[in-house]
Amino acid sequence: MVKRAGSWAIATVVALTLLTGCGSDEGGGGGTAAPAPTVTAESPSAEPSTPTQDPTGTPTTKPTTKPTKKPKPKSDKLRQGDKGPEITALQERLTALGYWNGKADGKFGGSTRQAVFALQKAAGLDRDGVVGGKTKKALADGVRPKAKSDSGYVVEINKKRQLLMIVDDGEVKQIFNTSTGSGERYETESGGTAIASTPAGRFRIGRQIDGWRNAPLGMLWRPKYFNGGIAMHGAYSVPPYAASHGCARLSISAMNYLWSNGKLPIKTKVWVY
Repeated sequence: MVKRAGSWAIATVVALTLLTGCGSDEGGGGGTAAPAPTVTAESPSAEPSTPTQDPTGTPTTKPTTKPTKKPKPKSDKLRQGDKGPEITALQERLTALGYWNGKADGKFGGSTRQAVFALQKAAGLDRDGVVGGKTKKALADGVRPKAKSDSGYVVEINKKRQLLMIVDDGEVKQIFNTSTGSGERYETESGGTAIASTPAGRFRIGRQIDGWRNAPLGMLWRPKYFNGGIAMHGAYSVPPYAASHGCARLSISAMNYLWSNGKLPIKTKVWVY
Protein backbone atom coordinates (compact mmCIF):
# COMPACT_ATOMS: atom_id res chain seq x y z
CA MET A 1 0.00 0.00 0.00
CA VAL A 2 2.79 2.37 0.83
CA LYS A 3 4.59 1.66 -2.42
CA ARG A 4 1.47 2.24 -4.53
CA ALA A 5 0.67 5.52 -2.78
CA GLY A 6 4.24 6.74 -3.22
CA SER A 7 4.22 5.78 -6.89
CA TRP A 8 0.94 7.66 -7.40
CA ALA A 9 2.33 10.72 -5.63
CA ILE A 10 5.46 10.65 -7.72
CA ALA A 11 3.41 10.33 -10.92
CA THR A 12 1.19 13.24 -9.86
CA VAL A 13 4.19 15.50 -9.22
CA VAL A 14 5.69 14.65 -12.60
CA ALA A 15 2.41 15.39 -14.37
CA LEU A 16 2.01 18.76 -12.64
CA THR A 17 5.57 19.65 -13.51
CA LEU A 18 4.96 18.92 -17.19
CA LEU A 19 1.76 21.06 -17.25
CA THR A 20 3.25 24.16 -15.59
CA GLY A 21 6.51 24.05 -17.55
CA CYS A 22 4.97 24.73 -21.04
CA GLY A 23 6.97 27.21 -23.08
CA SER A 24 5.55 30.54 -24.33
CA ASP A 25 6.38 29.82 -28.00
CA GLU A 26 3.39 29.89 -30.34
CA GLY A 27 4.18 26.32 -31.46
CA GLY A 28 3.82 25.06 -27.85
CA GLY A 29 5.96 22.18 -26.74
CA GLY A 30 7.35 20.78 -23.53
CA GLY A 31 10.26 21.76 -21.38
CA THR A 32 10.91 24.46 -18.85
CA ALA A 33 10.51 28.21 -19.66
CA ALA A 34 13.75 29.99 -20.67
CA PRO A 35 14.87 32.76 -18.34
CA ALA A 36 14.48 36.40 -19.63
CA PRO A 37 17.62 37.71 -21.38
CA THR A 38 19.78 40.06 -19.34
CA VAL A 39 21.10 43.14 -21.22
CA THR A 40 24.76 43.69 -20.55
CA ALA A 41 27.27 46.26 -21.91
CA GLU A 42 28.17 43.76 -24.64
CA SER A 43 24.58 42.97 -25.58
CA PRO A 44 23.57 43.93 -29.17
CA SER A 45 20.68 46.00 -27.75
CA ALA A 46 22.94 48.25 -25.68
CA GLU A 47 24.12 51.67 -26.94
CA PRO A 48 27.74 51.60 -28.24
CA SER A 49 30.04 53.74 -26.12
CA THR A 50 32.34 54.58 -29.04
CA PRO A 51 31.65 55.49 -32.71
CA THR A 52 31.05 52.40 -34.84
CA GLN A 53 33.36 51.78 -37.77
CA ASP A 54 32.88 50.49 -41.27
CA PRO A 55 35.04 47.65 -42.63
CA THR A 56 37.71 50.11 -43.80
CA GLY A 57 38.17 51.43 -40.26
CA THR A 58 36.59 54.83 -40.95
CA PRO A 59 34.22 56.08 -38.19
CA THR A 60 30.62 56.18 -39.38
CA THR A 61 29.69 59.07 -37.07
CA LYS A 62 30.19 62.69 -38.28
CA PRO A 63 32.88 64.83 -36.63
CA THR A 64 31.52 67.29 -34.08
CA THR A 65 33.92 70.15 -34.97
CA LYS A 66 33.23 72.44 -37.94
CA PRO A 67 35.97 73.25 -40.45
CA THR A 68 37.61 76.64 -39.93
CA LYS A 69 36.61 79.27 -42.51
CA LYS A 70 39.42 81.02 -44.32
CA PRO A 71 39.42 84.80 -43.81
CA LYS A 72 38.44 86.86 -46.85
CA PRO A 73 41.27 88.81 -48.45
CA LYS A 74 41.20 92.51 -47.58
CA SER A 75 39.98 94.77 -50.38
CA ASP A 76 42.29 97.53 -51.58
CA LYS A 77 39.29 99.77 -52.21
CA LEU A 78 38.34 102.51 -49.77
CA ARG A 79 34.68 103.06 -48.94
CA GLN A 80 32.31 104.57 -46.40
CA GLY A 81 32.86 103.06 -42.95
CA ASP A 82 36.62 102.56 -43.37
CA LYS A 83 39.03 104.10 -40.88
CA GLY A 84 42.75 104.66 -40.51
CA PRO A 85 45.78 106.47 -41.95
CA GLU A 86 44.78 105.68 -45.55
CA ILE A 87 41.52 107.55 -45.04
CA THR A 88 43.33 110.53 -43.50
CA ALA A 89 45.62 110.65 -46.54
CA LEU A 90 42.58 110.44 -48.85
CA GLN A 91 40.83 113.29 -47.05
CA GLU A 92 43.94 115.49 -47.13
CA ARG A 93 44.38 114.87 -50.85
CA LEU A 94 40.74 115.68 -51.58
CA THR A 95 41.04 118.93 -49.60
CA ALA A 96 44.25 119.87 -51.41
CA LEU A 97 42.45 119.50 -54.74
CA GLY A 98 39.50 121.60 -53.52
CA TYR A 99 36.92 118.86 -52.92
CA TRP A 100 35.27 119.82 -49.65
CA ASN A 101 34.97 116.90 -47.21
CA GLY A 102 35.12 118.44 -43.76
CA LYS A 103 37.93 117.63 -41.36
CA ALA A 104 40.59 115.00 -42.03
CA ASP A 105 39.69 112.72 -39.11
CA GLY A 106 40.59 109.35 -40.60
CA LYS A 107 36.94 108.26 -40.84
CA PHE A 108 35.31 107.69 -44.22
CA GLY A 109 31.91 109.25 -43.52
CA GLY A 110 29.19 110.94 -45.52
CA SER A 111 31.15 114.13 -46.23
CA THR A 112 34.10 112.19 -47.62
CA ARG A 113 31.75 110.15 -49.80
CA GLN A 114 30.20 113.37 -51.16
CA ALA A 115 33.70 114.60 -52.03
CA VAL A 116 34.52 111.31 -53.79
CA PHE A 117 31.30 111.69 -55.80
CA ALA A 118 32.46 115.15 -56.87
CA LEU A 119 35.91 113.87 -57.88
CA GLN A 120 34.40 111.02 -59.87
CA LYS A 121 32.08 113.48 -61.64
CA ALA A 122 34.98 115.77 -62.55
CA ALA A 123 36.97 112.77 -63.86
CA GLY A 124 34.04 111.33 -65.83
CA LEU A 125 34.06 108.09 -63.79
CA ASP A 126 31.27 105.91 -62.46
CA ARG A 127 29.80 107.68 -59.44
CA ASP A 128 29.80 104.97 -56.80
CA GLY A 129 31.54 106.82 -53.94
CA VAL A 130 34.15 104.04 -53.67
CA VAL A 131 37.86 104.79 -54.10
CA GLY A 132 39.12 102.08 -56.44
CA GLY A 133 41.95 102.04 -58.97
CA LYS A 134 40.52 104.63 -61.39
CA THR A 135 39.53 107.03 -58.62
CA LYS A 136 42.97 106.70 -57.04
CA LYS A 137 44.52 107.57 -60.41
CA ALA A 138 42.27 110.64 -60.66
CA LEU A 139 43.51 111.69 -57.22
CA ALA A 140 47.14 111.14 -58.20
CA ASP A 141 46.63 113.04 -61.46
CA GLY A 142 45.05 115.96 -59.61
CA VAL A 143 41.81 116.02 -61.62
CA ARG A 144 39.84 119.24 -61.09
CA PRO A 145 36.94 120.85 -62.97
CA LYS A 146 37.44 124.10 -64.87
CA ALA A 147 35.56 127.33 -64.28
CA LYS A 148 33.64 129.34 -66.88
CA SER A 149 33.88 132.72 -65.15
CA ASP A 150 37.20 134.53 -65.28
CA SER A 151 36.73 137.41 -62.86
CA GLY A 152 35.01 138.17 -59.57
CA TYR A 153 33.53 135.88 -56.95
CA VAL A 154 31.02 133.47 -58.52
CA VAL A 155 29.15 130.33 -57.55
CA GLU A 156 29.05 128.07 -60.61
CA ILE A 157 26.57 125.21 -60.96
CA ASN A 158 27.56 122.76 -63.70
CA LYS A 159 24.40 120.77 -64.51
CA LYS A 160 26.16 118.37 -66.85
CA ARG A 161 28.71 117.34 -64.21
CA GLN A 162 26.33 117.98 -61.28
CA LEU A 163 28.97 120.05 -59.48
CA LEU A 164 28.75 123.28 -57.48
CA MET A 165 31.96 125.32 -57.40
CA ILE A 166 33.16 128.39 -55.54
CA VAL A 167 35.21 130.37 -58.06
CA ASP A 168 37.34 133.45 -57.40
CA ASP A 169 38.79 135.34 -60.38
CA GLY A 170 38.56 132.27 -62.57
CA GLU A 171 40.20 129.91 -60.05
CA VAL A 172 38.15 127.05 -58.63
CA LYS A 173 38.54 127.25 -54.88
CA GLN A 174 36.12 124.59 -53.66
CA ILE A 175 34.04 121.84 -55.27
CA PHE A 176 30.86 120.24 -53.95
CA ASN A 177 28.66 117.37 -55.04
CA THR A 178 25.23 118.73 -55.97
CA SER A 179 21.95 117.41 -57.33
CA THR A 180 19.85 119.66 -59.58
CA GLY A 181 16.53 119.30 -61.43
CA SER A 182 15.85 115.75 -62.60
CA GLY A 183 14.06 116.76 -65.81
CA GLU A 184 11.09 114.59 -64.86
CA ARG A 185 7.46 115.64 -64.74
CA TYR A 186 5.89 116.11 -61.29
CA GLU A 187 2.56 117.23 -59.84
CA THR A 188 2.40 120.78 -58.54
CA GLU A 189 0.65 121.99 -55.40
CA SER A 190 -2.26 123.31 -57.47
CA GLY A 191 -2.82 119.91 -59.07
CA GLY A 192 -1.12 120.64 -62.38
CA THR A 193 2.16 119.25 -63.67
CA ALA A 194 5.58 120.77 -64.29
CA ILE A 195 9.08 119.69 -65.33
CA ALA A 196 11.74 119.45 -62.61
CA SER A 197 14.25 121.83 -64.13
CA THR A 198 17.07 124.10 -62.95
CA PRO A 199 17.07 126.92 -65.55
CA ALA A 200 20.44 127.99 -66.92
CA GLY A 201 21.44 131.64 -66.63
CA ARG A 202 23.24 134.22 -64.54
CA PHE A 203 21.63 135.21 -61.27
CA ARG A 204 22.37 136.58 -57.81
CA ILE A 205 21.46 135.37 -54.33
CA GLY A 206 18.48 137.52 -53.37
CA ARG A 207 17.20 136.10 -50.07
CA GLN A 208 17.91 133.40 -47.54
CA ILE A 209 16.44 131.55 -44.55
CA ASP A 210 18.64 130.48 -41.65
CA GLY A 211 16.84 127.26 -40.74
CA TRP A 212 14.35 124.80 -42.20
CA ARG A 213 11.89 125.95 -44.85
CA ASN A 214 8.83 123.72 -45.20
CA ALA A 215 8.33 124.28 -48.91
CA PRO A 216 5.46 122.83 -50.98
CA LEU A 217 7.82 120.29 -52.57
CA GLY A 218 9.86 119.37 -49.50
CA MET A 219 12.07 120.53 -46.66
CA LEU A 220 14.94 122.93 -47.43
CA TRP A 221 17.80 123.49 -44.99
CA ARG A 222 19.16 127.05 -44.83
CA PRO A 223 18.19 127.90 -48.43
CA LYS A 224 19.90 130.62 -50.46
CA TYR A 225 17.46 131.70 -53.20
CA PHE A 226 18.91 132.91 -56.50
CA ASN A 227 16.09 132.46 -59.05
CA GLY A 228 12.56 132.92 -57.70
CA GLY A 229 11.80 129.82 -55.64
CA ILE A 230 14.98 128.01 -56.77
CA ALA A 231 17.72 127.87 -54.18
CA MET A 232 20.91 126.23 -53.06
CA HIS A 233 19.97 124.36 -49.89
CA GLY A 234 20.91 121.51 -47.60
CA ALA A 235 19.16 118.16 -47.89
CA TYR A 236 19.47 114.74 -46.29
CA SER A 237 19.56 113.07 -49.72
CA VAL A 238 22.14 114.32 -52.23
CA PRO A 239 22.66 111.54 -54.78
CA PRO A 240 25.37 111.72 -57.46
CA TYR A 241 22.79 112.41 -60.16
CA ALA A 242 20.07 114.98 -60.93
CA ALA A 243 17.13 114.29 -58.60
CA SER A 244 15.65 117.56 -57.32
CA HIS A 245 12.58 119.55 -58.38
CA GLY A 246 14.83 122.39 -59.55
CA CYS A 247 16.95 123.49 -56.59
CA ALA A 248 20.64 122.69 -56.19
CA ARG A 249 20.94 120.29 -53.26
CA LEU A 250 23.98 120.12 -51.00
CA SER A 251 24.63 117.97 -47.96
CA ILE A 252 23.54 119.34 -44.58
CA SER A 253 27.17 119.59 -43.40
CA ALA A 254 28.26 121.35 -46.60
CA MET A 255 25.48 123.92 -46.28
CA ASN A 256 26.41 124.54 -42.64
CA TYR A 257 30.02 125.10 -43.69
CA LEU A 258 29.03 127.58 -46.40
CA TRP A 259 26.83 129.53 -43.99
CA SER A 260 29.27 129.59 -41.08
CA ASN A 261 32.17 130.69 -43.28
CA GLY A 262 30.25 133.39 -45.17
CA LYS A 263 30.79 131.72 -48.55
CA LEU A 264 27.37 132.62 -49.96
CA PRO A 265 26.51 136.20 -48.98
CA ILE A 266 23.51 138.06 -50.38
CA LYS A 267 24.15 139.39 -53.93
CA THR A 268 26.69 136.65 -54.72
CA LYS A 269 26.73 135.86 -58.45
CA VAL A 270 25.37 132.46 -59.44
CA TRP A 271 26.06 131.02 -62.88
CA VAL A 272 24.05 127.97 -63.95
CA TYR A 273 24.99 126.15 -67.13
